[in-house]
Amino acid sequence: MTSPGRSQRSARAATAIVFAAHGAVTGNFAGRIPSIASHVGVGVGHLGVALLMPGVGAMLAMPFSGRLVHRYSFRPLVGVTVGLWCAALVLPGLAGSFIGLCLVLVPYGAFAGVADNVMNAHAVRVEALYGHSIMSSIHGFWSVGLLAGSGVAALCAHRGIAPLDQFAVVAVVLIFVTGMSSSRLLGQPGYPKADPLVTAGSAGDSEAPPLFALPSRPILLIGLIGLCAVFGEQAGTDWSAVFLRNELHGSVSLAAVAVTAFSATMALMRLAGDTVVRRVGATAVVRCAGVCATAGALTVAVSPSLAVSLVGFGLLGGGVAVVVPLVFAAAGRIGPHPGRSIAGVAGISYGAGLAAPGVIGGVASVSSLRVSFGLVAALSAVVALGAGVLRPHALPRRQRPRIAT
Repeated sequence: MTSPGRSQRSARAATAIVFAAHGAVTGNFAGRIPSIASHVGVGVGHLGVALLMPGVGAMLAMPFSGRLVHRYSFRPLVGVTVGLWCAALVLPGLAGSFIGLCLVLVPYGAFAGVADNVMNAHAVRVEALYGHSIMSSIHGFWSVGLLAGSGVAALCAHRGIAPLDQFAVVAVVLIFVTGMSSSRLLGQPGYPKADPLVTAGSAGDSEAPPLFALPSRPILLIGLIGLCAVFGEQAGTDWSAVFLRNELHGSVSLAAVAVTAFSATMALMRLAGDTVVRRVGATAVVRCAGVCATAGALTVAVSPSLAVSLVGFGLLGGGVAVVVPLVFAAAGRIGPHPGRSIAGVAGISYGAGLAAPGVIGGVASVSSLRVSFGLVAALSAVVALGAGVLRPHALPRRQRPRIAT
């Protein structure tokens, strides 16, 4: 494959910026979860129920994303969907009660899920132009955005700025950044007939994917690995600040630093991940990542101090970092409709994985957050044990990827 041209490199840079904007929304919200919980007057049990709502919204909206990717050009589609997700950041700041928080987090999750699928489908096509793994580094910029967003949240919490004021300003900035960057994305329709990701001659290349379809066995297996990784990722993102605040009695601003520690190691590992994947292969990387995430979650579960828990969250972030990008890369090479494959894997990974906050809150309400992170450790171990499903020969011959990861 020839070297990518200037337009492809520009599309890669723009994709990275869009991913960073998406991550920044998550980081801003995650860092203020303790403040929002205090404002609406909920404990860990009710907070877990509220944080289940983004998963509900994502599960309702994600089935439509595969059809959108097939039908519309990436350039406006990514810009609009990610822009709407940025605007949705203000919704949690509007909540004044438990019921209100639950209601606003449903559309918040729906916008998140659709935007996530669309920008990942675009990233898979950009990776195809390069002919080698770039998904980890692109997801690394999502983690950079998460890191920046959590840093802003920690600063705003320290200065006593209300979450709604913070969210409104950040949303405007991110919408502008997304709009400027989307003009440099790939302009072709999502998955035309002559798709470089699909084996030549696959039946139905020109047909739109069905709106709903049961996942095939490869999609199901890959999605289950993604589910376990996303469970750990959501646990670190949504509950790290709450853990420091409730279990170790840290201040609100210090609690937000837990999200920063988690996202910093995630960003570093993702930015370096492509080089490691090209040298040792996706399976070995995912297996090692699962071991690292398991060690991190166990460290959090038994941590006696703030410093030890921050180390644990750092290990957890580094462990889950590369798994999700490699899961999406594998899904994007399952034909004949890569967009639907990505949506299917995302539906399993994120639709069920976004239930993690609710599950963690439920377990914590009857035991403790330490026990909840013991569950995270168990699921992270599943990632290590099941890494082999990402090997190309683990897929049926007609569904094996054409380019290396």
